[in-house]
Amino acid sequence: MDTTASPAAGGAVTPRKLTVRSYLAYAAGDAANNLSFTMAGFFLILYYTNVVGIEGAVVGTMFLVVRFIDAFTDLIAGRLVDAKRPGRLGKFRPFILWFSLPLLLTSMAIYSAKTFFPDLSGGAAVAYMYVSYLLMGSVFYTLVNIAYGSMAPALTQDPIERGRLAVFRGYGAALAILGLAFAIAPQIRANVDDPVALQRSLFLTTAAFVVIGMVLYLFLVLSTREQVARPATPVSLKDSLRTFTTNKPLIWLSVGAVLFLTAVTALSTLGSYIAIYVQQNPQYIAWNILAQTIAILVVGPLIPTMVRTIGKRSGFVIFGIAVIVGAAVLAFSPLSSVPVLGPVAFFLMGLGINGANTLTWALEADTVEYGEWRTGNRTEGTTYAVFSFTRKMGQALGGFVGGFALTWAGFSAARASTGEPQEPGVAENIQLWAGGIIAGFALLSIVVMFFYPLTEARFREITAEIAARRAASTA
Repeated sequence: MDTTASPAAGGAVTPRKLTVRSYLAYAAGDAANNLSFTMAGFFLILYYTNVVGIEGAVVGTMFLVVRFIDAFTDLIAGRLVDAKRPGRLGKFRPFILWFSLPLLLTSMAIYSAKTFFPDLSGGAAVAYMYVSYLLMGSVFYTLVNIAYGSMAPALTQDPIERGRLAVFRGYGAALAILGLAFAIAPQIRANVDDPVALQRSLFLTTAAFVVIGMVLYLFLVLSTREQVARPATPVSLKDSLRTFTTNKPLIWLSVGAVLFLTAVTALSTLGSYIAIYVQQNPQYIAWNILAQTIAILVVGPLIPTMVRTIGKRSGFVIFGIAVIVGAAVLAFSPLSSVPVLGPVAFFLMGLGINGANTLTWALEADTVEYGEWRTGNRTEGTTYAVFSFTRKMGQALGGFVGGFALTWAGFSAARASTGEPQEPGVAENIQLWAGGIIAGFALLSIVVMFFYPLTEARFREITAEIAARRAASTA
């Protein structure tokens, strides 16, 4: 365990190479985050349509409304992080320690609607959905995730180490996603026509996630060390906002992330419906997610080499093309008669999704240095808050579009919540809408990122100039 104070208090900490434990601890943090965040992304809409009986368009609208509220909570959390003076656990870890348990408990509450209120329906059900998801996503997840993501630039300035941190973050998320898939998919398969049994099963599972998540968060808090030198004086609100408005790489990256995350979240939103109604076997929820997640084992080891050779921007474009190819397979394959083609499509999309997501985390860390070089202020919290907000906008749009795609496809939550089959043609419509939405938004993100201005060579020049300024200031 290493709880050395942050170098913010005078720059006394000598940077060290990151250890295997450091990488594993950072991976554990995103694994814990995804027990709540990805659980909501994959299964929340299915829970509320098939168990509570709320139509997909209503749930999709909730995604959009609540995540726009994140515009304020993300920036507030970023300011709280930037304004905090480092203590024994540094600048970022206290937020994770304080708010991780409330995050996990509110995530459990989301899937407890019919446990706490067996007769819940109508407007009361919609209100419960809004309040529980707002507390989980816009309050507690925001406070934990902004601090977690802001840690990366403080752990190391080495581009290769940052690339590895992003890869391990992806590994942690992948393990959590696989765990969710193989824990939840059998429950859906066994209880898809029995909403009461499915409610009972999800309640017990999310209660277990509270314990598992806390173990992972504590490992993160006790096994990481903030060591990048920073000014001792907290950054003012004015300077935080100035850092964002003058940070062109962050703006380009944020726009690209909105579009890319719209595609990714639409896939997450519709993935369970593809398995249940198109492939006609809920167990394919797990197999599709497994195929998508295994892809990170292929692309993860390639990221450091890609950063050194072609750079992060070119890598993002290549991975975006992989998403489009996979989406085309998803849209036009005969999944109802040959369901094993589903994992093929998900694997291809997984190559692109995992690769591009890994690179965006490394790119976000680079924009912190650009902001410091441009303004003289180092604002990890605000920079990550802005980026996190734009990612949530992509997730909000993806959930919104995915929810409405169900309605456009003719899906009926009333039929699903009573165990009745859907109308003919609904499955084919879901398949086409999913592939088209994913491919379209992935293409738009590629176009934006083609113009991303912060190259690897320019980043090296910027970090060298920052180091020279600090040396001159100290002298």
